[in-house]
Amino acid sequence: MTRKPPRPSAQPLDETSKQIIEQLQEDGRRPYAAIGKAVGLSEAAVRQRVQRLQDGGVMQIVAVTDPVQVGFARQAMIGVKVDGEIDPVADELSAMAEVDYVVVTAGSFDLLVEVVCEDDDHLLDVVGRRIRGLPGVRSTETFVYLKLRKQLYNWGTR
Repeated sequence: MTRKPPRPSAQPLDETSKQIIEQLQEDGRRPYAAIGKAVGLSEAAVRQRVQRLQDGGVMQIVAVTDPVQVGFARQAMIGVKVDGEIDPVADELSAMAEVDYVVVTAGSFDLLVEVVCEDDDHLLDVVGRRIRGLPGVRSTETFVYLKLRKQLYNWGTR
């Protein structure tokens, strides 16, 4: 599933929407009735709010998997330096199935790209042929993940 880029909200989130998000960050399968009880809304009202939050690009509800256990033994973060416009390169990278994260950065790299690959040969193909072969890519540096120590999505709301 491709992550949607954030869209500016038409209006700031109210406290109830924030509470709903926090409930779902704790347990994405929590029943709407239980969320409603916790935040003081009906099940139907929670369902409508969740749909609006999803439609507005504020949140997604997805299954977060362990890549190794579903056949992807190699993950890496790739720093990319770009000559010229960054957006066309970011768009091409975002379209690659192996890429799950693209961010424009300030610092040594123009882009940071996270990839999930089946093995080292797959990673070599993605980096060596497909990413480095894109027009505008000046150079890359690959940071192979040896062990994932922390990955959380429950940072709450502000």
